[in-house]
Amino acid sequence: MLQRPAAALSSTPEQLRRRARRAWLLFATIAFAITAATLYGAGLYGRTAEVGTLATQGRTDANLKVALLRAVLESPRALPLLLSEDQQVHDALLQKSAAATDVLNRKLEGLVSGTKASVLYVTGIDGLAIASSNWREPTSFVGNDYGFRAYVSGAMQTGTAEYFALGNVSKRPGLYISRRVGDAAAPLGVVVVKMEFDQLEADWHEANRPAYVSDEHGVVLITSVPSWRFMTTAPLAGPVVAAIRDSQQFGDAPLVPLPITRPEALSPDVSIVHAVTPGGSDAEYLRLSTLIPSTPWRLDYLVPAEAPIAAAIREMRLLALGVVIPLLGLAAYLLWRRQSAQMRIAAEQAARVELERRVVERTEDLSRARDRLQAEITGHRSTEAKLQVVQQELVQANRLAILGQVAAGVAHEINQPVATIRAYADNARVFLDRKQTAPAAENLGAIAALTERIGTITEELKAFARKGRTAAEPVELLSVIEGAVVLLRSRFAGRLEALTIALPPPSLKVMGNRIRLEQVLINLFQNALEALEGRGDAKVQVCVEETVEGVTVVVSDNGPGIPAAILKSLFTPFNTSKEKGLGLGLVISKDIVADYGGRIEVSSRKSGTRFTVHLSKAA
Repeated sequence: MLQRPAAALSSTPEQLRRRARRAWLLFATIAFAITAATLYGAGLYGRTAEVGTLATQGRTDANLKVALLRAVLESPRALPLLLSEDQQVHDALLQKSAAATDVLNRKLEGLVSGTKASVLYVTGIDGLAIASSNWREPTSFVGNDYGFRAYVSGAMQTGTAEYFALGNVSKRPGLYISRRVGDAAAPLGVVVVKMEFDQLEADWHEANRPAYVSDEHGVVLITSVPSWRFMTTAPLAGPVVAAIRDSQQFGDAPLVPLPITRPEALSPDVSIVHAVTPGGSDAEYLRLSTLIPSTPWRLDYLVPAEAPIAAAIREMRLLALGVVIPLLGLAAYLLWRRQSAQMRIAAEQAARVELERRVVERTEDLSRARDRLQAEITGHRSTEAKLQVVQQELVQANRLAILGQVAAGVAHEINQPVATIRAYADNARVFLDRKQTAPAAENLGAIAALTERIGTITEELKAFARKGRTAAEPVELLSVIEGAVVLLRSRFAGRLEALTIALPPPSLKVMGNRIRLEQVLINLFQNALEALEGRGDAKVQVCVEETVEGVTVVVSDNGPGIPAAILKSLFTPFNTSKEKGLGLGLVISKDIVADYGGRIEVSSRKSGTRFTVHLSKAA
């Protein structure tokens, strides 16, 4: 029993009501503070968790892009080495004759068509191009002076060089890979391979996630956003800009910073930034940076983060509210219960005082009133006890009803696979008795497949109970019909002769799920065959028709028809004319067909019943 607090014994009901109002105001303030703190904490946690997930995914994508870039770079790097040792290159540089140069031009032209290189050309020690793979084109490099280019001077000094620049003739950006011909004491010239990255950039662009490669100065060289090329990751110092202008490395590019602002570093290689892409507005991205081995370059990969983070925060806040709100509701209930108990005790205390004040005057009346009050209290308590029992019985009845529906659905849908399993098991036992292991193994394999099917059916039934949809896909209608017949063969052995099916062509496909569509046809075939049980002229016809709207499957029989009272509510759960029927088969069938955009129609007369299933035809 509730113990009476000392304060309540000396408090009047009006004082308790004022105290209750103050308590509820305090409770509302605390509940608001807890809710606000929960929403804030859940949002912070959801953002942190989603950023971690995006970083993991983005790191994988960035590493794949780096690997692809390295693969693209490795093939052209071998060409200068091979050509620097080629005899025809040496002959053209030593002889300087038209015949030797023509042979080299044709050789370079043939090589570039079989590699991923854009241009191959050879310069003398003065940087003047003597042969090129594009010697036939108007933009031929032959005769142009490239002595001012760093890749020519670098190769002459160190033997090899790599240099990304904008072509001064082609005006196309690319990586120039060069190697000196001859030794340092007696150099003959330089072999240069130009590598362009148009296809790589196009592949990156299709991913719809900005990615760019920058050099040691922060100048963007390769990018999935063409307008970002030759922009910078940070403002360049004056001497650096002057050196780039003098070398004509990037032509007249303005070298302005990228439209990426407000970086928020999360780790050395991960940060949150805001970027403006062409045709878009300012958006939040997760930027992942990684160095590219064998080059001084760095890859930056931007993963859209605004929508995923917002969704994660929203989901986490809803989850947190789903926990906090019930707890606050429980606390409110306990507070209300405590106040109600105090009010009841205060009322009883007031009544007792009044009774004691009048005991001298009317002892007998007060005694009878007390007896009546006790009887009423007892009646109230008895009523409360009965009400609790009734409530518990209602809850239990509701649970049993739900359990009964699920159990009935499962029993109805797995009836046919279980019957088929029984038939296969009996056959396997006979084969084993005859020492025929091969047919027995086939039967056991069929049993295993049917048990998997039962598992699939139960999953589908749970999806049906949840009103869930199984994703539609093109399904061969022929295989659906044949699968339904296989499951019915064991139960209706000797009676399937009444089933006449005009099979559709294998190319005819409908939208749906094979297992679920088989359930529909099994229910229709089974109902038709059961309606004809015991009739010598039993006949069930199945035909398929292609219409403008889709595909129709018609199942008709020459049975006694469906009673009018049953026909009106044919698709209502547990409505059946069979002695042992559950009344769920047609309900499930209608729901399955509706899930895939179709419908079931029925017409029935005394001469038979006709079911028409309308399905969507696969493209």
